[in-house]
Amino acid sequence: MPRPWLTLATQWGEAPSAMPRDRFQQVSQAPTRPAPRSAEPRFDVADLYRGPAAAEPAAGAAGLQLDEKLRQAYFWITNHAIISPFYDVEYNEGPPQRFTFGDQGVEVTLPSDQSYSSYVLLPLLNLAVRRRCLLVGGPGRGKTTIAVLMGVLSGYSLQELKRGIQHGQPQMTISDLLGNPLPSSLLAAKEMEEVKVAWRRWLGMRVKIVDEYNRIPTRTQSALLTVMADDYAEVFDQVYECPRAAWYLTANDDAGGGTYQVIEALRDRIDVVVKALHFNTRFLGDLLTRVEEDVRPEEVVPPQIVFTPEELDRVHQEILAVEVPAPLRRRFEFFASHFEFLEPAARQVEYQTKDTFKLSGLDPAAQARGDGGKDRLADLGAQTRNGLSVRALTTSLVFCKAMAYFRGAAEVGFEDVRQMLPFVLHDKLAQNPDAPWFEGQGRAAYRVDRVSWIRALFDLSCKEYDRLNLDRDDPVARMTAEFERGLDGLDEKTVRQRLVAIERTLKEWSGGRKLYGHLFDDVLNLKYLHQRYANYLRWLKWKA
Repeated sequence: MPRPWLTLATQWGEAPSAMPRDRFQQVSQAPTRPAPRSAEPRFDVADLYRGPAAAEPAAGAAGLQLDEKLRQAYFWITNHAIISPFYDVEYNEGPPQRFTFGDQGVEVTLPSDQSYSSYVLLPLLNLAVRRRCLLVGGPGRGKTTIAVLMGVLSGYSLQELKRGIQHGQPQMTISDLLGNPLPSSLLAAKEMEEVKVAWRRWLGMRVKIVDEYNRIPTRTQSALLTVMADDYAEVFDQVYECPRAAWYLTANDDAGGGTYQVIEALRDRIDVVVKALHFNTRFLGDLLTRVEEDVRPEEVVPPQIVFTPEELDRVHQEILAVEVPAPLRRRFEFFASHFEFLEPAARQVEYQTKDTFKLSGLDPAAQARGDGGKDRLADLGAQTRNGLSVRALTTSLVFCKAMAYFRGAAEVGFEDVRQMLPFVLHDKLAQNPDAPWFEGQGRAAYRVDRVSWIRALFDLSCKEYDRLNLDRDDPVARMTAEFERGLDGLDEKTVRQRLVAIERTLKEWSGGRKLYGHLFDDVLNLKYLHQRYANYLRWLKWKA
């Protein structure tokens, strides 16, 4: 029986032998995300560095905007490379259709706007922002393949990538990972500085892949941490400066297990966690085609979606130029404020944090049960054992910007934040599974499904934000805006009025409110403003 593509090729007079690989190299036509044309071009920070002769918009080799080229790369991977027919990053233009299945009320949503597979999208965004991505899933789910594809998209040959992959195994030493001193220089050297090191080539690559990183011995993990965190390697007092790179690490589970437990500092350096979902058996035919035609996706990447180093640098700069609107930033601040506060941790307010308890060797979750008589169902901070670090907040902002850029937007939208936070905070928020909230009907699954749990946390935070009417009535925002206009020129009377306003607000809050995480941050903010104004008032008196 003739294959369909063979019949079609003969009908159109094409060479049958050229069809199998050619059809795997089809790239989606632009625009992949049609949108109304804007009358004004989007501002690009790189325009500041271009002269009059380079007034044309930033584009790739084929004349495409780089965000469009990024989308073409995404759709080629989902259509021809990775069989991942899942759309778990959902966007909607209007109310989506929803269907409910089974006794547990499993809800299936049909997104009404262009949506995406996290397993392809997040590694691609990680390439664009040059961060550290952990791919988690059972053996044979394509984790290494997607990482290699990212390397090919950045311009490396398969041979270079295969040589550059670091395969975690229990016998890996620091020399295996980083390099060895040259024997001749080791014998001749009188001082450590004279030892020459043969560095491993992968250290200089812009895409770094570490397969099964949780099988690397603890001591070698520490050397890997230095490269990941600080972009340099050190052997025999010799230092190799590594270029900034997009990292891809793989593991067969997300609990940090393996041959060796992953050290906490190394896990903390991972910016985004992506799960390799199961294989949908309805797509076995696609798998069979690849077997019969002996096609490997990494060998047939179309050249028009490969990025040059200069293009990736431009993509990174353009992503950083995407704006975060102030009202959306305020919602994100409110969300992040819930988790660090722990009232029993100290007497002085500044030290009332979960980190204080952690540093003392105690369990913050156990102490939270006596946390000031608050409603532990309503307290979102009761669901976690920690707060968010500066690194976690920074990474969240970067990936939200990248998501908006990928969708062709000039500023971050609400749904960009809602969709990105679960992947960035997957390993950053330590869940307290004993919190009362998880005992509610239908909530037990959130103890396992961390992506849905973090998204639910964000939704609950937004509901509380709306209940408090903070978009319209936010005294701390008003006082902060006044302060940010500067102190120069303020007279003593104005300063005293502002000090009184801060004191009056704190007195009002202390009269009838329980102290929750978001109020904790507001109180400390007002204390900060009060101190700045008090110092300025003291200076005014001295000057007079």
